Amino acid sequence: MDRVYALAKIMNPYHTPLSRRHWITRVGCGMGAWALLDLLEREGRADVLRGRAPEAASPLSARAPHFPARAKSVIFLMMAGGPSQMETFDPKPLLNKLSGQRMPESFGKIPAQFTDVTQQPLLGCRLRFRECGRSGIPISEAFPALQQHADKLAVIRSCHHDAFNHSPAQYVLTTGQSRMGWPSVGAWITYGLGSVADNLPAMVVLAEPDGKLKGGTPCWGNGFLPAIFQGAPIQSQGSPILYLNRPEGVTSRKQRRVLDFSQWLNHRHSERLLSAESELGSRIAAYELAFRMQTAAPDAVDIAKETDATRKLYGMEDPKARDFGTRCLIARRLVEHGVRFVQVISGSGDSKDWDHHDDAYEGTLRQARKVDQPIAALLQDLEARGLLQQTLVVWSGEFGRTPTSQSASGRDHNPNGFTFWMAGGGIRGGSIIGATDELGLRAVEDKVHVHDAHATILSLLGLDHEKLTYLFQGREHRLTDVGGSNDLASRLV
Repeated sequence: MDRVYALAKIMNPYHTPLSRRHWITRVGCGMGAWALLDLLEREGRADVLRGRAPEAASPLSARAPHFPARAKSVIFLMMAGGPSQMETFDPKPLLNKLSGQRMPESFGKIPAQFTDVTQQPLLGCRLRFRECGRSGIPISEAFPALQQHADKLAVIRSCHHDAFNHSPAQYVLTTGQSRMGWPSVGAWITYGLGSVADNLPAMVVLAEPDGKLKGGTPCWGNGFLPAIFQGAPIQSQGSPILYLNRPEGVTSRKQRRVLDFSQWLNHRHSERLLSAESELGSRIAAYELAFRMQTAAPDAVDIAKETDATRKLYGMEDPKARDFGTRCLIARRLVEHGVRFVQVISGSGDSKDWDHHDDAYEGTLRQARKVDQPIAALLQDLEARGLLQQTLVVWSGEFGRTPTSQSASGRDHNPNGFTFWMAGGGIRGGSIIGATDELGLRAVEDKVHVHDAHATILSLLGLDHEKLTYLFQGREHRLTDVGGSNDLASRLV
């Protein structure tokens, strides 16, 4: 309805009577104007003709960063459960030497989830490490494929925060807060930069097939930001997005007519609202996006269009790696299509995650087998397509593990010092930043709080974490709360 009104206003601004000849003369220009309105829709410029503020109709319109960006998109590889830093990227020879002994008293009382660390024997690491690439970054034998890409990685060994339980720690990792109800990092990024994908969500989540995660949907939620900025779960099996397909017997034309009428009513109502970023404005944009996604989403996740060599590269022939490999390949296709933030999750909140209380050795090997080849393939594929420099890849769990044992060969939760790494996005690979103590318990050198990691991600995308704010309950909130530093970003580039 709005488009018809806008078109009529362009063709006949003074509402003078038109003869059939005049109508035929002007209709060519009018149809062109209609096409122009559709092309300008994403930028919100067409709304000037309708008397509405552009922001109300296009909350996902692409916006300029605060300063020149090095990266355009992010693929966040979330290892749910908490990988052990000692079994992955932070070897501890002294820990192996002292295995079986008690933690030295000088370490003091260290709280953990289930154990008193000082009362448990130290547990050495059975996995061998190899210095990889020209940079010589040590990577454990659990990641033989990733070892070939060591020079692409910036390994940060000194990350830390204060949450010991899985759900609060996953909220810290993804939102910066240990409580539910806060916007995720992907939501903040899309709020700050908007989207360049016309027919796809700005933020996509690729979870395990069962969809389970201990922290649940708040790990990719919009919190108090408008609903349009929440992550959209996409499935690697079956229908990519639930409830997206049209009901049987409903054509595209019929659906468009119903949507046009409902949107006309929504716009009339929104004109009486004071806030341009209201919930209704987000819903209006979401309806339009959902309509466009019915065609675009299946195409974006259709890995059948990839070559046999590409599917093999991602581990499709390996039953253990096939699922995560499929999701990594979809992640690459999504960033190719302009999706701003893709979150790929390994771990489903049960025994099939990185929470290795019983056996850190076997557990790490089991989970790494699922993700090693797909992650290596993702880095290789992005580089081959010229996408790695503009795509920031981040790998992390919600915390690390203790150097002491639990259940003889397992490890307890440890947020005091753990490892994450970054690749691509304009950063300098082949580097190690920070360190934990000699046993791997605490971050002691170049400590990086999760707020610092978030500030770094935003900085690489051209966003100042102190300027990216949202007024909520009388206070300007930000992803990094009252903390965060860009010092790490300056060392990575």
